[in-house]
Amino acid sequence: MKLYGDLLSPFVRMSMVTALECGLGSRVQLVSTLVKPHEANPVLTRLSPIGKVPALETDHGHPLYDSRVIMEYFCHVSGNKSLLPDEGSKHFKILTLLALAQGMGDAAVTLRYETFARPKETLWPDYEARMRQRIAACMDEMESHWHENLREVTLGSIAAAVVLGYIDVRNLAPDWRKNRLGLAQWHEAFCKRDSMVNTVPHA
Repeated sequence: MKLYGDLLSPFVRMSMVTALECGLGSRVQLVSTLVKPHEANPVLTRLSPIGKVPALETDHGHPLYDSRVIMEYFCHVSGNKSLLPDEGSKHFKILTLLALAQGMGDAAVTLRYETFARPKETLWPDYEARMRQRIAACMDEMESHWHENLREVTLGSIAAAVVLGYIDVRNLAPDWRKNRLGLAQWHEAFCKRDSMVNTVPHA
């Protein structure tokens, strides 16, 4: 299987962490694929009309996208039932945490583009402020209501840990640990897992 993208993308990294947690590390080849917000990548558009990372090419040559689908696919292929259990309430609780983490990731990547890639004459301060508010709100929600679920290694906790790591690498919220001691302690411990250590991105 070929996973297209770069570990600097939180969505690529959470997919790769999932592969490693599922024991698929030897079967998944990470194909370095750079993207620009204003240009179509021909490799990605061949795999997906969305043209975003990550995209997965299965052993049968079938394209899959986006990260949520790819993460579920790795669980399916490996037969892993712990990262996304079949049981209804647990299943949808994990998917909700995954959605929360990925929403935070969307805001973080957008903020990165807004503050780094956008031409200065087109900057929109109110939009930047809204992205920062979204990130903070997601962190507050994790700190207040998701301690029990974060303790388990699931697709949701993987995504949360990876996105917080991206926010650190890009220095988007330097003081996020202030007043979020529980989330900070959990993240420090989770990042010691082999799957996280082996996928650390470099800015």
